[in-house]
Amino acid sequence: MTTLSSYLSIARDAARWQSMTAKAPDVAIQTKYFEANIGKATNAEGLVNNQRLFAYAMKAFGLGDRVYAKGLMKQVLQQGVGSATTLAYKLNDPNILAFAKAFDFAKNGAQTTSSSTLVKSVIDQYTRNALETDQAQQNGGVGLALYFQRKAPAITSVYGLLADKKLLKVVQTALDISPMTAVMPIDRQAAMLSKKIKVADFQDATKLQSFIARFAAQYDYKYGDAAATGSVYANAILLGASQDSGGGVGGTLLQAMQAYRAY
Repeated sequence: MTTLSSYLSIARDAARWQSMTAKAPDVAIQTKYFEANIGKATNAEGLVNNQRLFAYAMKAFGLGDRVYAKGLMKQVLQQGVGSATTLAYKLNDPNILAFAKAFDFAKNGAQTTSSSTLVKSVIDQYTRNALETDQAQQNGGVGLALYFQRKAPAITSVYGLLADKKLLKVVQTALDISPMTAVMPIDRQAAMLSKKIKVADFQDATKLQSFIARFAAQYDYKYGDAAATGSVYANAILLGASQDSGGGVGGTLLQAMQAYRAY
């Protein structure tokens, strides 16, 4: 299957895929432990020092590759998010900031982890991340597409894209931007992206899907085989049909095809 067709098969039935992921033995075991023990972590130190709880929470917020940074994350949690001068903001990482806002011990104290809303939110995010990770192991483009679908609508500026390496990877691939642009000053990178995209478009479901279709075509062209790249029009038909209730060729289909031809 091509990147887009694989992505769409999951995106169209996300609830079922997440349910299946939640029931996977490795995910279910870790979730059960988290539910039973998170309430015991009444401060930043208590969360960070419990390796299983900390790893679960970090993975839920897309920080699984930084579970080693216990000292840093403890400082982030202890300082809280009450001011833009706190470490959570200074690190300029949207995932760390989201983590700090969720586990805001500085504001809510011992009651932080007793919130059923928090527990459910973390479990949902952990399950979604597990699904994305599993799909990425089979096709890196699918994992990135699913991540972009989930995270991009919340981005408010191009700086948010630049701060998230996965979102940036999708944008660079879709727009055929060299990763080497990362050596440019951040303001120059932001100015370049601002000329190419409107971040607000990602809050529009149709435009978001069109951009993901463009990314998928480019991803298969750059990293896939001939069979994948030759199926871009079939990919576009899948997307266009899903958004054209009349059964004809929708605008999204044409956009995906034109985007592919342009690059």
